[in-house]
Amino acid sequence: MDQDQVISKTIEFVKETLKGAEGGHDWFHIERVYNNAQLISKTEKADGFIVALGALLHDIADAKFYPDASGGDETIGPKVARKFLFQQNIDSTIIEHVIKIIENISYKSSLSKSQNRFTSIELDIVQDADRLDAIGAIGIARCFNYGGFKNREIYNPDIAPNLNMSKEEYKKSTAPTINHFYEKLLLLKDKMNTKSGKKIAKKRHEYMIKYLDQFYGEWNGKL
Repeated sequence: MDQDQVISKTIEFVKETLKGAEGGHDWFHIERVYNNAQLISKTEKADGFIVALGALLHDIADAKFYPDASGGDETIGPKVARKFLFQQNIDSTIIEHVIKIIENISYKSSLSKSQNRFTSIELDIVQDADRLDAIGAIGIARCFNYGGFKNREIYNPDIAPNLNMSKEEYKKSTAPTINHFYEKLLLLKDKMNTKSGKKIAKKRHEYMIKYLDQFYGEWNGKL
């Protein structure tokens, strides 16, 4: 099976697996991340096959939807992806690289104090592509969609954002949705890895700032 066939089979697998998924983590999220990754790859020297597989499989079983005592089982996604890739008879080094991307892509992974985190340009690209989908107009929509899915408050002036969360605190947080802007979304612009990612993120970041200004104006009866 050639690479194009593998990618086609992966797309079919992801679409089927994520049927009925929460709207911010469904097939359309994967498709946008995949497209973002393809765009960023044009200006970076990277293995396009690994980037494609990493983008398509990065949220195949997001830990936040598999609650456990730690706040989410982070082993399920890599297990599901590994089993699928093994069935496609892909070279083991490619499989392991894709699994490392899945294990290290999330924002909460960056909160870990581990000094031996995996790095690669392919991870950088997929991570930027995923983070771009968390900011801007779509990022705002996804943020409130997930907040509604978890039945969280939209905003509570009496609950301040926690700007120094550990990975464990982040995973277990039940804070109002607006807090998530300060605890993650507004921080992503300065955490982008690639030139293309940074350029796109700047515009989306500015959009979120304008949105928050409008939000507070309406909340306080001034707009």
